[in-house]
Amino acid sequence: MAVKILIVDDHGILREGLELLVNQQGDMRVVGQAGDGLEAIKLAKELKPDLIIMDVKMPELNGIEATRQIVEANSAIKVLVLTAHLKHSFIADMLRAGACGYILKEHLQGELIKAIRAVMSGQMYFCSKATDALVDDYAQEGTQERVGLDTLTGKERHLVQIFAEGKTSKEAARLFNRSDKTIDAKRRIIMSKLAISSIAELTKFAVREGLTSVNF
Repeated sequence: MAVKILIVDDHGILREGLELLVNQQGDMRVVGQAGDGLEAIKLAKELKPDLIIMDVKMPELNGIEATRQIVEANSAIKVLVLTAHLKHSFIADMLRAGACGYILKEHLQGELIKAIRAVMSGQMYFCSKATDALVDDYAQEGTQERVGLDTLTGKERHLVQIFAEGKTSKEAARLFNRSDKTIDAKRRIIMSKLAISSIAELTKFAVREGLTSVNF
């Protein structure tokens, strides 16, 4: 039976190219595409793919939190990260969220199919640069920047992304099905945890930690 694959990336042209590449394999087929983390969670529930090819930085909900929620809901789904971003914290956070592998888009042609087969056979798979970065990350654990991020829950990280992308408390309240006052209170708690005093600082934090695709 062919491996069912969901592709998650905010670039449509790349998704189409990945689908063509995957569907050329006799033992794999793409069952869906998503352009952001929220859509990925929805399609993962509906389509029940065997494996998800997941980007890290996306609008609405980043790949780290999307992976966390998908794996928590269905641990049978494998997540393989395919991204242009080689940052120590991204790799470590994706692993904590439940990803089984991490490769860079520059290695797409040579390693993607190999990585899919490795992950589906129960192995972890990392491109050489990701392996080096992961080793460096463990050597640098305990820095102030990482501690700040690690104090936040998954929902708090999602809320940080929402505010960093310019959404209002009212928009966030609708998304979380909470009152405006509750969201404002949550924002103050988050900023207190991070010792941040403004939305501008919160946005910079979100960009630095890969919680948002917003760029300055």
